[in-house]
Amino acid sequence: MAHNFNTNTKNDPQWLTPPALLKALGPFDLDPCAPINRPWPMAIKHYTILDDGLNQPWEGRVWLNPPYGKEVFIWLEKMATHQGGGIALIFARTETIGFHKTVWAKAHSVYFLRGRLSFYFVTGEKAGPANAPSCLVSYSEADTAKLATLESGFPGKLIKVMG
Repeated sequence: MAHNFNTNTKNDPQWLTPPALLKALGPFDLDPCAPINRPWPMAIKHYTILDDGLNQPWEGRVWLNPPYGKEVFIWLEKMATHQGGGIALIFARTETIGFHKTVWAKAHSVYFLRGRLSFYFVTGEKAGPANAPSCLVSYSEADTAKLATLESGFPGKLIKVMG
């Protein structure tokens, strides 16, 4: 499910956020994990693997669909300290040490999506459902308010962690 690969086939492990979800939550100023080739914009500004988005300055409201795997929590650490707000889309691995350190201890809220989200290939074609449940993580009160509006189009449950 990682964003950071440069192929454009169905074998690409890079799955994109459904455009309807981006529309419901946006607009975003920055996507620091954008694919090099993308069928639609995730934000106004994009960093790709060529830019090393983790080590670039983040400004404004961030959309974060980070590379999945152990490194996801490195990205969430940066998101937790980013002052411009934003929302991260990750697997709901609530039992992991990383989730406890970067979500339960630092997030403002978590929106647990009901069922499994269907992502998209970099070609723009819809892929199958994810192999794990997903959640949306907010680190600001304003983004929590945005998550609270999702229920009609993306059923789930919002849990306020802080605030």
